[in-house]
Amino acid sequence: MKNMEKELLCPVCQEMYKQPLVLPCTHNVCQACAREVLGQQGYIGHGGDPSSEPTSPASTPSTRSPRLSRRTLPKPDRLDRLLKSGFGTYPGRKRGALHPQTIIFPCPACQGDVELGERGLSGLFRNLTLERVVERYRQSVSVGGAILCQLCKPPPLEATKGCTECRATFCNECFKLFHPWGTQKAQHEPTLPTLSFRPKGLMCPDHKEEVTHYCKTCQRLVCQLCRVRRTHSGHKITPVLSAYQALKDKLTKSLTYILGNQDTVQTQICELEETIRHTEVSGQQAKEEVSQLVRGLGAVLEEKRASLLQAIEECQQERLARLSAQIQEHRSLLDGSGLVGYAQEVLKETDQPCFVQAAKQLHNRIARATEALQTFGPAASSSFRHCQLDVGREMKLLTELNFLRVPEAPVIDTQRTFAYDQIFLCWRLPPHSPPAWHYTVEFRRTDVPAQPGPTRWQRREEVRGTSALLENPDTGSVYVLRVRGCNKAGYGEYSEDVHLHTPPAPVLHFFLDGRWGASRERLAISKDQRAVRSIPGLPLLLAAERLLTGCHLSVDVVLGDVAVTQGRSYWACAVDPASYLVKVGVGLESKLQESFQGAPDVISPRYDPDSGHDSGAEDATVEALPPFAFLTIGMGKILLGSGASSNAGLTGRDGPAASCTVPLPPRLGICLDYERGRVSFLDAVSFRGLLECPLDCSGPVCPAFCFIGGGAVQLQEPVGTKPERKVTIGGFAKLD
Repeated sequence: MKNMEKELLCPVCQEMYKQPLVLPCTHNVCQACAREVLGQQGYIGHGGDPSSEPTSPASTPSTRSPRLSRRTLPKPDRLDRLLKSGFGTYPGRKRGALHPQTIIFPCPACQGDVELGERGLSGLFRNLTLERVVERYRQSVSVGGAILCQLCKPPPLEATKGCTECRATFCNECFKLFHPWGTQKAQHEPTLPTLSFRPKGLMCPDHKEEVTHYCKTCQRLVCQLCRVRRTHSGHKITPVLSAYQALKDKLTKSLTYILGNQDTVQTQICELEETIRHTEVSGQQAKEEVSQLVRGLGAVLEEKRASLLQAIEECQQERLARLSAQIQEHRSLLDGSGLVGYAQEVLKETDQPCFVQAAKQLHNRIARATEALQTFGPAASSSFRHCQLDVGREMKLLTELNFLRVPEAPVIDTQRTFAYDQIFLCWRLPPHSPPAWHYTVEFRRTDVPAQPGPTRWQRREEVRGTSALLENPDTGSVYVLRVRGCNKAGYGEYSEDVHLHTPPAPVLHFFLDGRWGASRERLAISKDQRAVRSIPGLPLLLAAERLLTGCHLSVDVVLGDVAVTQGRSYWACAVDPASYLVKVGVGLESKLQESFQGAPDVISPRYDPDSGHDSGAEDATVEALPPFAFLTIGMGKILLGSGASSNAGLTGRDGPAASCTVPLPPRLGICLDYERGRVSFLDAVSFRGLLECPLDCSGPVCPAFCFIGGGAVQLQEPVGTKPERKVTIGGFAKLD
């Protein structure tokens, strides 16, 4: 118990709690400290409810000692009248203000601003449990010495009794004097002496009633009056006993877990201490590396500075030499200079041949000097603008000089990530994340038995770009995938795991072939032969007008250009939710071609719907497997019959009462098991089963799509590029 003293210290005064109050943020603070903090914040007079202050006989000067005077205690009636007369009026605002002042308390524990409401500290509960813990701790460690009587004449005697009603401690003599026989005070129950008197029970700060319930919505103890108030209408309120038992069980369970894992806690403490040591060493190494790199940058800058200064010095000396030579040349033109004097002496020569011989070279020099005099200009510029440095880019680089950061955890794009014949994984980096040079993709199956040891992940290293293709996944499995980026700083964090279901069977790739039973006026197949749209046009409009008098609607069918003769196959498609009536499924190739080369009326009264059996006899004793299996979709809904047979043919025998509808998923999956003669319809996103039907697989089976009215179907695109393969259906060869 001696080790928990730090839990009993007030965060303001750093002393043991005295009458602690529970703040809305669940932290505690002494009542006196809370008043002082509010006073520093400028909330004068919001220190709390005066009635909650300790009142005792010792607080009245006239009754400090019964040995000096036996004056009666002041009646509390006057105090009650003052409280009632001032009820609802708080310092700092006028009575009846439209916008009452909300008091903000800066919690010293969580460093947050806590709203205390209009009433301030008077609306807070006292933490009586914490007071009892502090008192037990004081008694165990003998903090503060003996408790003295508050009513004795100095020097006071040691207190032997306490009175909760009087909120004071007494020696034996004082207790008898203040609790005379025959009076109401004689019924006060003496307690052990204490420095902090608490009420017997926790009282509601609003109504001064004992709390009996706990509001889970507000997370606050309430009394009976609070319970019936409008502020708690519709809240979930339970008795205090229920909240007590629930919290006690939770706390006991948590404490038991902690006490049962002391070895684990000690191991983690050792690990943290070792981490601290490694952190200190690594931090020192990082400091040395940064200092060395910065010194290297300084050395490079110093070397560059010296070379630039040397270049400027050489340019300066060259210009000074040229200007000095120009000065000497101009000085030779002055009167009394050597050149002018020599020219004057040459002019005195009278021998013509000798004059010509000596004057020719002299004339050239004089001519150059005259030309220089007429077109004067300095031989070199005094400006050094060509030596200015542009360090803007370098300064920006130095300003942005920072530590290398690894890429943040990528975000997997779940809208573009899917599994079909292969797995396509797409991701992106969060905003403001450092770039990644490449990525590592890891994946594994989750539906395999766990192997001893660490989980084994399959890995794709150095993936460029933000997508990856995982080939040849196992069918009918669940894969978990994750990705992380890498740059010069190292590997970043992994992304969140994403789980993908692979198709339950190998994917069947095919194109659409609308030659059988299809009207080119009402049916449009895309150029890539992977999408088809039914356009109702004028015939449907006329049929709608003659709907009650008898008409016909043609059934347009599109078949796949492949036929399944063995094994299990799977394919997926998306149906336009605005489609009027679309049937997606499979059927015997021979029966499909026979039925839809001349499609019968489906709304005419003369039309007898197909029963879905190979034999036309309705009274056959042995029911044969149906040649077709279709799932009916219309207006964004899927019609599911009461049994598999209700969707076996183009129309079912069961009425609407025996059927139900479910929402249309983004993609539909069809899984055909040829050997078992079963076809399953699935939600291609979650692979949730929708319907399973029997099917006659006595011959080649083809995918089929039927349209009545407007509608559209798009086949699921393969993830990767498939090689060309030749298929044959109905005697026609095509390339896939």
